[in-house]
Amino acid sequence: MSKIEKVKVLVETGKSTMVGAAVQEALDAGIQPEEILDGMIASMGVVGEKFSAGKLFVPEMLMAARAMNEGLDVIKPLLESGAPTTIGKAMVGTVKGDLHDIGKNLVVLMMRSVNIEVVDLGINVTAEQFIAGIKEHQPKIVGLSALLTTTMNEQARIIKSFEEAGVRDSIKVLIGGAPITQRWADKIGADGFAADAAGAAAWSKTYLASI
Repeated sequence: MSKIEKVKVLVETGKSTMVGAAVQEALDAGIQPEEILDGMIASMGVVGEKFSAGKLFVPEMLMAARAMNEGLDVIKPLLESGAPTTIGKAMVGTVKGDLHDIGKNLVVLMMRSVNIEVVDLGINVTAEQFIAGIKEHQPKIVGLSALLTTTMNEQARIIKSFEEAGVRDSIKVLIGGAPITQRWADKIGADGFAADAAGAAAWSKTYLASI
C-alpha cells in the first residue's frame, strides 16, 4: 500500500490517532500536500456516499470527519503558503427556539472535510444574528437547521428577514433537519435542501464549484 493510500484508508476508517503520523510520512516521502488533501477529500466522498446509502452511521461518519481534520492540521500550514485552502465559505446555525446541535455539528464537520470554510453560529440563532453574520463573514451559503416541527416556521421567517435586510441575493440558503423536506424548501423559497450532513456537504461543494 502506498503512503497516500494509507492516509486515505485511515481517514475512511476513522483512525484519527494515526492519520497525523501517516500524513507526515507521506510528506517526508515527497508527496505534495495538495495531493494528500485531494486523497483525503476523496475518502470523505466515499464515507458520504456510504452514509447516504445506509452503509455507515453517524458514529462512523464522525470518526472519519475527525480523522480528516487531524490530517488537515498537519498540511494546513503548507497549503496556506500557496493556493487557497478552501473552495468557499458557508455559515450555519440552528434556528431560534431550537437547541439541537448534533445534526448541525455533523454538517459543519462534513463541509469542512470537503474543503469548505465554515462559520458555525451555534444554536438558538436569531434572524438578526444570521444577518449580522452574513454582513461580517460574507458567506456564499447559509445553512439553517431546524430539528423540531415547531421551529420549521422560523426557517421561513429568517429567509423573509434576509429579503427585508437586502442580503438575500448575496447568498444561497440551504435548509435541513429531521422534519424538513424538499417540498418545504420549495414552499419557503430556500435554494436547497439536504436530508443529511453528507448531502449538505455535497450540495454545497457542487454549488461553490459552479461559481
